[in-house]
Amino acid sequence: MKRKCNLIVDSCCDLPYDVVNREGVYLVRFPFFFGEEEHLDDLWNENDPHEFYERIRKGEQPTTAQASIPVLKQTFEEAAVDGLPCVYLSFTSGLSASFDQACLVAEQVKAEHPEFDLRIVDTFLASTAEAVIVFEALRQQERGLSADEMEKWACEARYFVNVYFMVEDLECLHRGGRIPASVAVVGSKLDVKPIVTIASDGTLSVKGVARGRKKGLRQLVQLYMDRVDSTAAPFVCVGNADCPKDMKKMEEILVKEAGKEPVFVEQPIGPVIGSHVGPGMVSLCFWGKDRREDVSLTDKIARKVKGE
Repeated sequence: MKRKCNLIVDSCCDLPYDVVNREGVYLVRFPFFFGEEEHLDDLWNENDPHEFYERIRKGEQPTTAQASIPVLKQTFEEAAVDGLPCVYLSFTSGLSASFDQACLVAEQVKAEHPEFDLRIVDTFLASTAEAVIVFEALRQQERGLSADEMEKWACEARYFVNVYFMVEDLECLHRGGRIPASVAVVGSKLDVKPIVTIASDGTLSVKGVARGRKKGLRQLVQLYMDRVDSTAAPFVCVGNADCPKDMKKMEEILVKEAGKEPVFVEQPIGPVIGSHVGPGMVSLCFWGKDRREDVSLTDKIARKVKGE
């Protein structure tokens, strides 16, 4: 079927490079740094995930930044030259100012190319959760969705991507400003493995805690069993921050509990997200219940404090 729109995706979607390296898809590469040493996230096309996480284990602290104006402008201009309408599925605005910056750059490019039809959708998702919506968007693109149809589809579909991940501790997330210090301190004192989710506004919230990694893996699977959409294709995107054995163990539990093997897409967590979660993170993402109706542990605590 003839393609009716192009897609722009960013490297924070943590999909395999070969999946997005195709005609009609443009990739925005986010930067990450080890001190003054700058790199671009290439979805592990040339960078090595084990080497990256080993540097963190040895004490180095990578930092990240939003996609630069030159990178965004170059990507948008390349898409404009192609001539087809285009939809950019952006990394969540709840964790980065990149979405706002992309909107500003888009206005500049459209002023220079007034015929260019560019839509920017805030996915409210990150990493392997963003991978779920991008992966399906690629399929919808092949089906011949127009830019208008793709935009409308993505604006609704984003709320049905369910994501849960377990981290070794909350210090990395706190250090990167992704969670409050008070939450990180409590987590470390209790010596538990936090289960984290992405709220419907694209920010992070703590869903629960687990005493040990084995129990944490089972909790992730249980969340899948509780929230998966049985009418949707059994598609699961799993990720790991240099802990593939844990990822495989979680898949084994999931296959056993679900009774049939879902379609897995596996990918090491990328360096931009990995800089904030640290080694040992395991994620489980799938099509499930509407996240706008979900209430996180963080929200429950706040409501209890307010006496609601």
